[in-house]
Amino acid sequence: MTGKETLEIVAKAADDKRGEDIVALKMEGISLIADYFLICHGNSDKQVQAIAREMKDQAGKNGIEVKRLEGFDEARWVLIDMGDVVAHVFHKDERNYYKLEKLWGDAPSENLESVLSQ
Repeated sequence: MTGKETLEIVAKAADDKRGEDIVALKMEGISLIADYFLICHGNSDKQVQAIAREMKDQAGKNGIEVKRLEGFDEARWVLIDMGDVVAHVFHKDERNYYKLEKLWGDAPSENLESVLSQ
């Protein structure tokens, strides 16, 4: 499975659990960590956990190995490492504080319109 396919699966999973402001950054040539970062947020601890759980479940159903999942219990910033894609699920307050999109501002955005509900 390609990184782009993995990205689309986890973006849809986030969208299905009403993740907000879903953004994908193309990290190829910018970071050695992953090809894509997916960033989104939830408005409560329970929603953050639901989004992260759905991403993990959908990854598993599609044969994508989740190499690491961190921060789930605290539900402030959950990191899900799937190799080519690293998903960051923030609590709304934490996302405003860390501003990953600004930190990685030189990374181009990847269009997710085709997989996100309107």
